Amino acid sequence: MAKLPSWLPTSALAAAGLAGGFAVANKTHKRPLGGAVWLAAGALCFPKWLRTGALPAGVLSASYAGALGCSHPLAKKVGAWPAVALVSAGMAALAWALADRR
Repeated sequence: MAKLPSWLPTSALAAAGLAGGFAVANKTHKRPLGGAVWLAAGALCFPKWLRTGALPAGVLSASYAGALGCSHPLAKKVGAWPAVALVSAGMAALAWALADRR
């Protein structure tokens, strides 16, 4: 498995996984490709999250999955890209608080 460079914060990668996954799915019209981008980013983040402890890793993993799920109904209210931006920013803030600022 690839290792996340120590200088790259998981907050940036998690946000990029959410936004990038949407961008790929939107551009290619193939949701599984977007899901692969999302999953790859999360898989790269997880080892660093796990080093912070099981509880923070669980919270971050559940939040990452939840952000993807919440973006869909939110998009019906505010639009697709604004929804993706909101959940990406929220995920980045959470990852920074629980894993990266240490």
